Amino acid sequence: MPKNKTHSGSKKRFKTTSGGKLKMAGVNMRHNLEHKSAKKKRALKRITILSKGDEKRAKKLLGI
Repeated sequence: MPKNKTHSGSKKRFKTTSGGKLKMAGVNMRHNLEHKSAKKKRALKRITILSKGDEKRAKKLLGI
């Protein structure tokens, strides 16, 4: 049986915590930043923990 490949986009976006949860940075922080308010940009900079449903899908993509 061949090995499963890790999804390339997912491995760049998610990191695992020591407890096994997945964390990610805010989305929409790549471009058009001059149109976003400073408050919005500060909020998007924060690291967030994925919800249970999203975590299950992301772990499958990562092969965890």
